[in-house]
Amino acid sequence: MRIGVDLGGTKIEAIAMADDTTVIHRKRVDTPQSDYQATLNAIAALVSSIEDTAGPARAIGIGAPGSISPAGNIMQNCNSIFLNGKCLAQDIQKMLKTPVRIANDADCFTLSETKDGAAMGFDTVFGVILGTGVGGGFVAHGHLLQGPNSLTGEWGHNPLQQPGPNRHCYCGRENCIEKWISGPAISKEYSQTNAVALSTQAIAASEDLAAIAAIDTFLERLAMALGAIINTFDPHCIVFGGGLSNIDRIYSELPSLLTNHILPATCLTKIVKAKHGDSSGVRGAAWLWP
Repeated sequence: MRIGVDLGGTKIEAIAMADDTTVIHRKRVDTPQSDYQATLNAIAALVSSIEDTAGPARAIGIGAPGSISPAGNIMQNCNSIFLNGKCLAQDIQKMLKTPVRIANDADCFTLSETKDGAAMGFDTVFGVILGTGVGGGFVAHGHLLQGPNSLTGEWGHNPLQQPGPNRHCYCGRENCIEKWISGPAISKEYSQTNAVALSTQAIAASEDLAAIAAIDTFLERLAMALGAIINTFDPHCIVFGGGLSNIDRIYSELPSLLTNHILPATCLTKIVKAKHGDSSGVRGAAWLWP
């Protein structure tokens, strides 16, 4: 039995997963806001609660909103900025006295969908999380790709220049992909021509011309951003997760739009929606251990 933990900005979820991938037990709690020690305590209490029900774990995997820097084993690039600079893996391991591995939440998502999800059976998989932010992960032949900078899949912070004023990103740069194709970006696009505020889901479902135009723009920008990924890595499959993955037009229209941004006249990359939905991250955390 292994335990996976998904450390999110608003909730922390943990599961106990058997070797046959059956989820034995699941529990979630609210994430303490901007309080590192309280977050450690919440993770430890959650894991202890899971073990009380499902038994002791051999190992624990944690999906986090950032990655571990090779220089000093500290957290980096976390949008929950209070985690940056902290030795999260070591601190949790000391508290739990159990081996711990940490990976970016998008890496965990991609690993989950490759192991037993919508991308199972493909040699190379690029996982895309589209929501409030934009993340990604890359799995080749069943293994996460990890580079010397721990940045594999951080395509959301590549630049995407578009007409109009520059958009400032929390990372300190301008015009990151994340600022153009995330949920807030769709809402911003819609609000430029419509004074009525709608949720991203409502915009995607609306037949209003302004809403259709906002999704048209989103899909074109998404194709442009992913075209660079296909031209560089040429994955066999791209799997989508996050709140925006529920936009049906991604799967019906994106494949043809991609041909405008890649070298071949046709795109053979398979475009799929995650099988495990919101559970992919926590399942992938459990998969961090063989």
